[in-house]
Amino acid sequence: MKNANTPMEFIQKLLENNSTEAFAIAAGIATVAFFVFISIRGFINTRLRKLADRTSLGWDDVLVEVLGGTYGWMLFLFAVLIGAQYIEFSDKIETRLGQALMALVFLQIGFWLSSGVAYSLKKKAARHEANNEGASATAIAVAGFTIRLVLWSIVVILVLDQFGFNVTTLIASLGVGGVAVALAVQNILGDLFASLSIALDKPFVIGDFIIVGDVTGTVEHVGLKTTRIRALSGEQIVVSNGDLLSSRIHNYKRLRERRIVFQFGVLYDTPADLLESIPGMVKSIIESTDNTRFDRAHFFSFGASSLDFEVVYYVTSDNYTTYMDAQQRINLAMVQQFGDKDIGFAFPTRTLHLESAPKGFGAVEPPAGDTDSPSEDTPRKAPSAAQAEAS
Repeated sequence: MKNANTPMEFIQKLLENNSTEAFAIAAGIATVAFFVFISIRGFINTRLRKLADRTSLGWDDVLVEVLGGTYGWMLFLFAVLIGAQYIEFSDKIETRLGQALMALVFLQIGFWLSSGVAYSLKKKAARHEANNEGASATAIAVAGFTIRLVLWSIVVILVLDQFGFNVTTLIASLGVGGVAVALAVQNILGDLFASLSIALDKPFVIGDFIIVGDVTGTVEHVGLKTTRIRALSGEQIVVSNGDLLSSRIHNYKRLRERRIVFQFGVLYDTPADLLESIPGMVKSIIESTDNTRFDRAHFFSFGASSLDFEVVYYVTSDNYTTYMDAQQRINLAMVQQFGDKDIGFAFPTRTLHLESAPKGFGAVEPPAGDTDSPSEDTPRKAPSAAQAEAS
């Protein structure tokens, strides 16, 4: 069959070179092939699902999901291309039909692999989330996106290669264009690579309590561009992944024990023997408190209005409420025991010492011969109110 220049010529040549019987046979073969494909798919899916329900194996579940990626419209196109083999076309059209058949094969393989990868990663992510392994679940989500992106990039390249595109030139062009696109969306790509860093390096995972700058809360979701944090006040805070990695992250979920340093002061008139006994008293109080480990207690400074002590101990729990309960018990016990020994806690005070001036210091001697000046033995009269006001 010679090549046709217009659709009408193509149809005319097609009708001239093929009989009605040939079209009927091609249509019949395509119809039978389609129903055979559908029946085989249904039979295999049914048998495999029953087998998967009776066994604890993982491969049969994956195979069921893979076959679930066999779409009806793909089977219809396969059936049409098979039936078209019984119709005479031009060499160019037959070549294109063969290319289309191979392209459909590559697409179907892509759907199968994508379904299998998605199902496998979904099962692994669910298992890690059930075990409170938020880091692995985050890494699996990012890995799934990356794998499918690479997979479909390869499928598209293979399909284009089937239709005669110069794949090498296309890849080179995409490389140049990719540089331009990367420069235009560098912030988005920065957040994308930051999400990969979070998934691989695991500075935090879903469920961790973190502080980043002025943001404090629990990580709820780690996406490709942003991370969502539930703040203590209840609202959700969305932070870009790039901003997170460029900041200092305080991860309190990984806190194994908490080091506590606190200070207190006692009065300056506390006797030396009581001062010496205070570190031992504090040590016994801390050692008798649950979830704590004593480190040290020292009289370390002479303050402006107190004799200052410094205490260091550890709370062997990452729970903040546990720490506050322990500190409260320590404070109450110190108040009680210090009160029993008459040790007073200091508070800001200032003592003013006044000294009387020596006799005659600053006194004015009356001039000699001044008879109006009263003698020492003469009592002085109190000045009147008018004199006091004038002075």
